[in-house]
Amino acid sequence: LVVSPRGGHSLVAGFRPSEDMVFSPLAATTDAGVTWSPGLLDASLANVPDALAATPDGRLLALLRGGEAKLSAPGGTRWTTLASARSIATGAAGRACGLARLTAASFSPSGTPLLGGVCTRDAAVGVFALRGGRWQTAGPELPASLAGRETQVLRLTAAGPGDVALLAVGRAPAVSLLAAWTSDGGSHWTLSARLRLDSSRVDSVAFGPGGSVGVVLPGGQAEALAGISAAWQRLPALPPGTVTLALGSGRQFDALAAHGTQVTVWRLTQGPEAWTRVQALAVPVQ
Repeated sequence: LVVSPRGGHSLVAGFRPSEDMVFSPLAATTDAGVTWSPGLLDASLANVPDALAATPDGRLLALLRGGEAKLSAPGGTRWTTLASARSIATGAAGRACGLARLTAASFSPSGTPLLGGVCTRDAAVGVFALRGGRWQTAGPELPASLAGRETQVLRLTAAGPGDVALLAVGRAPAVSLLAAWTSDGGSHWTLSARLRLDSSRVDSVAFGPGGSVGVVLPGGQAEALAGISAAWQRLPALPPGTVTLALGSGRQFDALAAHGTQVTVWRLTQGPEAWTRVQALAVPVQ
């Protein structure tokens, strides 16, 4: 599943094709999942977390398996091709960064389409905005110490009053992970401190209020930013089976673990046991 918020209690979910399917069914809710309305994208969503973005008026931006980006009219109808990895890579913005592929789609608060990708040149960050009918560079400027390294936009999504990106700079075994926040479609960014890792692999990413970010890393480890101005914080070893974090207000961190048809929610506490089980849900498989 690929899920994108539309504001309030509304979101849209896209189903990646499997087996013999060559299209992506869609489902939208305006009441936090009580009822759903079906939709259809007659193409295959890309295998990335941010392959689908939505606006409050129902416009959708989809990143496809072949590298194309499609934009819908309000209500998720009348899809048109907006760009492709090739068309951006051969334009001025794409050539400047050495765009290799597209990895994410989002909208700015004003509804401007944004695309993220992998850049291979000059430590440019591959975030592109469609302005005046042209794709323009809209990524943050990295510090000089990271110059000349490949950059990957691992995540690019709407969060709170703006957009947040998770960036991997460099290649294994020397990778720097950074978060970046913008509230004006990429004209101005705030960068986090860097987190040094052995590889760019991140198992899952969560975003929360106040610009908080949590990442689950290989080996049952997790790191979190409590807010835009916060430092990276290593969390205690995650409970077995943890697949993602859920971030709440007031530095609340929950770990969601899955086993068979059961989801267990663990909460980080300050007691002798760092993670405390607070809920277990039986999820019917239909």
